[in-house]
Amino acid sequence: MNQACLICRRTDVAPLYEGLLRCRNCQYIFADLNLNDDDFARLYDHSLFKEGEFFDYAADRKYLTRNFRLRCKVLRRYLDPERHQRLLEIGSAYGFFLDVVRAEFREVLGIDLTDEGVCYSREQLKLPAVSGDFLKHNFGGAKFDVVCMWDTIEHLGRPDLYVARICELTEPGALLALTTGDIGSLVARLRGKRWRMIIPPVHAHYFSRATIARLLDTYGFDVIYDRYGGFYRSVSNVAYIILALRHKRPGLFRRLERLGVLNWGFYLNVYDIMYVIARKR
Repeated sequence: MNQACLICRRTDVAPLYEGLLRCRNCQYIFADLNLNDDDFARLYDHSLFKEGEFFDYAADRKYLTRNFRLRCKVLRRYLDPERHQRLLEIGSAYGFFLDVVRAEFREVLGIDLTDEGVCYSREQLKLPAVSGDFLKHNFGGAKFDVVCMWDTIEHLGRPDLYVARICELTEPGALLALTTGDIGSLVARLRGKRWRMIIPPVHAHYFSRATIARLLDTYGFDVIYDRYGGFYRSVSNVAYIILALRHKRPGLFRRLERLGVLNWGFYLNVYDIMYVIARKR
């Protein structure tokens, strides 16, 4: 194995589960992939949000908005209205989070690889959003006070480069907020290779609380909040993941969908999704 760990840069890695590698030095876990930037971009076209990882992302707006309100409630505790006025969301999708928080900031901006999500943000929600690669996009010298990545960092080809660029686009005191699965959680350890978040290549990176903190520290961010967060979920999307994606029975899912028995939702916290807020030194 000659793949380098993006946390500690060592090359002493070994197989963990089929398709996953673990660094023997820092225990960071990542997918054994050989994908370039274009390959990753193709994974996150419009199909991710429509019968991809989501059955119909836009149709789940009610539940997604509830989740973003929960995240905003936590984030608000660490905001200084005088200091934190410009927010950037990386992986803004259809703009549902930006719609929740726009009144709390002087400026908000979203960036996403999917043209469809950006068009929805602009046309339906009247939000400022741009389509493009965050690592290459020209922000025209702008600096941001708050940067958010909701369920995004696990999808990236090089999350370390993303955090490095966030460092460049922020000043001391800026906040970085993110959510991602915790492969060190009790649920993940009990489930092992059957943990629901292990879906390479869609999820390429598997952080623990220790490895995410170490990555952020490398680029000048100190973790100030680290808790497990629950989520509102639609039964329709849960059934889609279980039946259509996991068990390859899309026909059964569609029959249930047509019967209308999946049109409800619920809140659940199984303590395997971490919500991390870090402050730039």
